[in-house]
Amino acid sequence: MFEGEELKRYSRQTTLSEIGLPGQEKLKRAKVLMIGAGGLGCPVLQYLAAAGVGEMGIVDDDVVSLSNLHRQILYTAADIGRYKADTAKEKLALLNPYVKVTAYNERFTSGNALSICNHYDLVIDGSDNFGTRYLVNDTCVALNKPLVFGSIFKFEGHVAAFNYQEGPNYRDVFPEAPPADEAPNCAETGVLGVLPGIIGTYMANEAIKIICGIGETLSGKLMTINALDNTTRVFKVGKQQKIATSPDINIAEDAPAIHFEITMDELNNWLIRSPGEVQLIDVRETYEFEDYNIGGINIPLYELKEHIRLLLPNKKLVFCCQTGQRSKMAIQLLKPLYKGQMYSLKDGII
Repeated sequence: MFEGEELKRYSRQTTLSEIGLPGQEKLKRAKVLMIGAGGLGCPVLQYLAAAGVGEMGIVDDDVVSLSNLHRQILYTAADIGRYKADTAKEKLALLNPYVKVTAYNERFTSGNALSICNHYDLVIDGSDNFGTRYLVNDTCVALNKPLVFGSIFKFEGHVAAFNYQEGPNYRDVFPEAPPADEAPNCAETGVLGVLPGIIGTYMANEAIKIICGIGETLSGKLMTINALDNTTRVFKVGKQQKIATSPDINIAEDAPAIHFEITMDELNNWLIRSPGEVQLIDVRETYEFEDYNIGGINIPLYELKEHIRLLLPNKKLVFCCQTGQRSKMAIQLLKPLYKGQMYSLKDGII
């Protein structure tokens, strides 16, 4: 599986009994997706490429700017104005030519989240805003992908492993985002240049442990590191959104699951001809539902498992959202629990 040069490249790592050649083979087979190629993404990508992760994807629509360079050490002044994902891909190829890297010069959105994440085994979130963090988390939950999370603020950083071995996810720790005017960002509050290096290295370490199946991970824990006073704390966190199965729902293993997309015209025909056979579920956030809806009940996507008893047995479940992406995720999320007919409203309620 390895060429001679690869064995020499990783020799100091494979010497570790916890990793060895079996662990190195796991790293080479691994497919890791990095959300964000900024302060956190740079050290994560560098160390995972150096460690021999076989395939990596990089999602980032931003370009390198002068203000990035004090902390995003993968880039230089010559890279200013270039896409970060493309630039990182080139730099990683120089670091380790045995790693396959795919650059996605686009923003991570509900429109591409499923299609991008589905290809990878492990997702790492180094994004800098709450909207993306919740979307990354919800996509990983829907696709049952482990998630390594990191964030930075001034002198302090957080690291955790979510959705790993039935552990808690991001929403169990942070159920709701703070108001927009209270959400911190680096441009307004600043950040110590070495901090993303510290936190990003921890994130890469978590990824390696998860891939190789070694050590003790930060699943069910949230680590905080303060670089100003050298304090490190680890908080235990639990699952707040319990998965509840209903005796009223047929989840027999041999029951066929049916998942389709339907158009708005088809949905209207069903509601006119046989309204008693359809249950419409809007999986948007509550404020979106209250602002405008086409009927049905409202269960936000991330609360579906918790409220599965509200799904009626022997009905055609039709999930809807703004654009049709979250409704597809809803079906992915419920596949293991509901074996009846589930449909996604194509293109959403727009």
